[in-house]
Amino acid sequence: MRPVLLHTFILSATINIALTGNPNCGKSSLFNVLTGLRQKVGNFPGVTVDKKTGQCLLGDKLTANIIDLPGTYSLYPRRADEWVAYRVLMQQDETVKPDIVLLVADASNLKRNLLFCSQIIDLKIPVVVVLTMMDIAAGKGIKIDIAGLERELGVPVLAVNPRKTKGIAELKKLLEKTVKAHFNNPRPFINSKALAEGAVNGITQLLPGISSYKALHLLCNHEQFNFSPELQEKIEATEAQHQFNPTKVQAEEIMQRYSRIRHIMQQAVVEEGPLAKELLTERLDKILLHRRWGYLILLLVLLFMFQSVFWLAQYPMDGIEWFFGRASGWLGDTLPVAWWSNLLINGVLAGLSGILVFVPQIMILFGLITILEDTGYMARISFLTDKLMRKAGLNGKSVMPMISGYACAVPAIMTARNIENKKERLLTILITPLMSCSARLPVYSILIALVIPSKLYFGFLSLQGLVMMGLYLAGTAVALMMAYVLKWFIHIKERSFFILELPVYHSPRWKNALVTMVEKAKIFVFDAGKVIMVISLLLWLLSSFGPGSQMLEAEKKYEQLIAAQPEKAEELSRLQKTEMLQNSYAGVLGKSIEPVIQPLGYDWKIGIALITSFAAREVFVGTMATLYSVGEDADTETTLRQKMAAATRPDGTKVYTLATGLSLMVFYVFAMQCMSTLAVVKRETKSWKWPIIQLLYMTALAYLLSLLVYMVFK
Repeated sequence: MRPVLLHTFILSATINIALTGNPNCGKSSLFNVLTGLRQKVGNFPGVTVDKKTGQCLLGDKLTANIIDLPGTYSLYPRRADEWVAYRVLMQQDETVKPDIVLLVADASNLKRNLLFCSQIIDLKIPVVVVLTMMDIAAGKGIKIDIAGLERELGVPVLAVNPRKTKGIAELKKLLEKTVKAHFNNPRPFINSKALAEGAVNGITQLLPGISSYKALHLLCNHEQFNFSPELQEKIEATEAQHQFNPTKVQAEEIMQRYSRIRHIMQQAVVEEGPLAKELLTERLDKILLHRRWGYLILLLVLLFMFQSVFWLAQYPMDGIEWFFGRASGWLGDTLPVAWWSNLLINGVLAGLSGILVFVPQIMILFGLITILEDTGYMARISFLTDKLMRKAGLNGKSVMPMISGYACAVPAIMTARNIENKKERLLTILITPLMSCSARLPVYSILIALVIPSKLYFGFLSLQGLVMMGLYLAGTAVALMMAYVLKWFIHIKERSFFILELPVYHSPRWKNALVTMVEKAKIFVFDAGKVIMVISLLLWLLSSFGPGSQMLEAEKKYEQLIAAQPEKAEELSRLQKTEMLQNSYAGVLGKSIEPVIQPLGYDWKIGIALITSFAAREVFVGTMATLYSVGEDADTETTLRQKMAAATRPDGTKVYTLATGLSLMVFYVFAMQCMSTLAVVKRETKSWKWPIIQLLYMTALAYLLSLLVYMVFK
């Protein structure tokens, strides 16, 4: 009989817990419940895979750092995110050394989840198994003997419901108990040594103390680990000496594991026969995944989402605009005329209003996207669109980065790593920035409010909401067309496959949606907001000062005119501000690019906004707020939209006509105006070739389509 190996933990103030499991097993829900808002998101060193960590208090003196590892089905990785989880679990990641593995298993798919569970157990790492989806299992007629399952596995097993926070207190106590007590490692799940005895013995002699199963994995993947050249050579020699065949060993291992898993299922699990009752998820999928109705329902869901952005956000946005209008007017009447009061009103306050006015819309959009993800419907969108994606040279997995692109292209491009096929991954990266991200939302909102009338059709369909949805759909449609074109120029031959697990439907967690809304608003205000404020203050400087003595001459000229014609003082004062702005550094910059953008219907002020938008698209609004505040009377309560609506050209015609507004919206749909996106594309593709191609084709596309729209509606 094999001796039992004991692991002794020295209780310290902080321990590391690796949270792992199959995809869609409830792992993220458990992570959120355990850590609350004490979370940080970064990247694992050397890769673009998200690293979510958080803290959880297990006892009075014991704090746990919980590392949420990417979901994986087994310890044989294929994708970049699976390699991250694999290195951590194999204790080969220098930055993350887990003391305990908290393994989450879906009770409604226990047989499949036990494969990964059994592999973790054989690594001789302390394991606590958590069963989720117990209500779904009960709905399928599955009954699990938790005590019996615990005896068979030889590790602690506990059922929890993270969505309802049931069993969380018991889980914390179990983790604390596991840390404090001597951990009695169970007997091996299978006899790993027997799979390749000679080779395994050779590795255990090189690295004493490791399990036989870990030795097998070192034989399979040692090239991927940071071992010394001498150790690598010794492992290679061991492989050659014993003619180690990793493919054969892996196949035999999986067969042995499932043989043992079948025995465990017979002992600890009772399942209903094939006539078990149909689940609600299956009934809903018959409707939502219908070959015709499914697409109609998807369009209605998107229509509702974009309509809600206007319906729900209208009153808070009006309130914010009213507040800043009144504040600007009051400060203009109260403060003395000086450079610092001008800076405060036309620089700081104008920039701040350009940030906060769009917070309601951003919160609503992200809240609705979170609800779609929470209910399980977002994964159905991938399934529905796979056929369409394939015609464009992509597959259903491309949908998730594209949908994420509605929020931000930077993390969306990073999620494309889940696409195994290199060609499809590259195509997805190249077209994802065409999806209208949240940074474009403030631009769309102010332009739609300017040139699209607030009409209702059938009493509830907003014309402005329909235009907003049209912009999003236009970006999506052109993205698919560009993927179809680009696939002929990317010569990478590799077989493609699409495997997707559809999660069960859940009622949305309103608290989770609310937390996401608040977090996204904070990110917009404090991250994008900092950029907007810096650009706004820089623009104030560029708009308030100019080269040579042109601004001073303009000021003196109009002072003389006002003195001579006091009855026209108000009109002359407005003309003075306009001429001084035109002669400022900002005016000179805008005028220099005006010949290029004039065919699109844009003036020099819009030109300045196009340039500053390369820092961040949402800077467009802050730029407009600063330019029109400097160029117009600052002591009025007029909102930015009212100032832009009243803007005229030198010949007296309106700047923001329907043609100009639509042309500008189309330009922002298709233009690559995001330095961060270009940087992340370079990092993901490891070449400047693709971001340069992306910049050129998107800029050309934006210019040509904007020109076409302007000519049609002029």
